[in-house]
Amino acid sequence: MTYVSEAPRAASDQSPRWFSDLMASFKHRQEQRRAYIETLGQLSAMTDSELADIGLSRLMIRDVAMQAAYTD
Repeated sequence: MTYVSEAPRAASDQSPRWFSDLMASFKHRQEQRRAYIETLGQLSAMTDSELADIGLSRLMIRDVAMQAAYTD
């Protein structure tokens, strides 16, 4: 018995939409992570006096870096 499918297929040179969405999401998360690490490093390198000048304490560094990187 022969079966014929009439379901449309993507062109062979195009990747499925879900894959490109997945890759875009992955790249976005990488950029966010990079921003977090960079912000964390810069704030950690500051002295307590410099942090106090901008209204931060050393305990707030991770929270500030998270907020800077992951909030839209």
